[in-house]
Amino acid sequence: MAEDPYKVLGVKREATADEIRAAYRKLAKKHHPDLNPGNKAAEEAFKAVSLANDILSDPEKRARFDRGEIDAAGAERAPQGHWRQHAGAGAAGFGGFDDIFANIFEQRGHGPARGQDERYSVRVGFLEAVNGGSKRITLPDGQSLDVKIPPGTEEGGVLRLRGRGQPGRNGGPTGDALIEVHVGSHRLFRREGRNIHLELPISLKEAVLGGKVQVPTPAGDVVMTVKPHTESGTEMRLRGRGVPAHGHHHAGDLLVKLRVVVGPADAALEAFLQSWEQPGYDPRAGLSAY
Repeated sequence: MAEDPYKVLGVKREATADEIRAAYRKLAKKHHPDLNPGNKAAEEAFKAVSLANDILSDPEKRARFDRGEIDAAGAERAPQGHWRQHAGAGAAGFGGFDDIFANIFEQRGHGPARGQDERYSVRVGFLEAVNGGSKRITLPDGQSLDVKIPPGTEEGGVLRLRGRGQPGRNGGPTGDALIEVHVGSHRLFRREGRNIHLELPISLKEAVLGGKVQVPTPAGDVVMTVKPHTESGTEMRLRGRGVPAHGHHHAGDLLVKLRVVVGPADAALEAFLQSWEQPGYDPRAGLSAY
């Protein structure tokens, strides 16, 4: 039997959506099978955490659980208080006994019940998560399932495929397939919310004289203008070049941090610098630990 989802995630019943999300991500990372290979206890804990998050991260399901309409596994519960209502009806006429017996069978698991949700995980590349795409996963029974990855999918996000879980009982609805997404890293990009960060090397000449440089973005290369006399560490913002807009989310930005590199040995540059002076300029003026 599934445990109380609030206890599983270690949150109070009045916890906010952000508190639930933070608790889930912490526990999911701790117990994830990829980080605990062969550890059955961690695998079971991960399943319990995923199940609890499925209930509490969905406002409708959470409200139904709080009202006692579904149990900790998301299955329908028999309505409470029906015995007294139907017993009263039976005293007035024999028709009420049909309802009484129907309710008894429902409470014993003979009534319609929603099928259990199935839980899977899928690993996608950084750019697949940012731009969206499609991923095929193989189910335990050998069947394949095509999963649509929406643009802007985050690490630990759960995708719901309606009606792809266990079949319902006695005419009840089929459960869903819940796909937890794990996003790989990228050698150039780092994501924070809807924005993406990039460190871009530029030459000494480009830093001093300025010019146009080519910048990689998740959607392809673009050209950006670097102003003359740009310092190493300068951050430039390319608006709308981060995570693309999707649904009610606006497009993020690409934050480009410039890093000046000297490059290979250059005799002409070395000779020039030997005779070059900047009278009165000290780049470390005022720099002191005291």
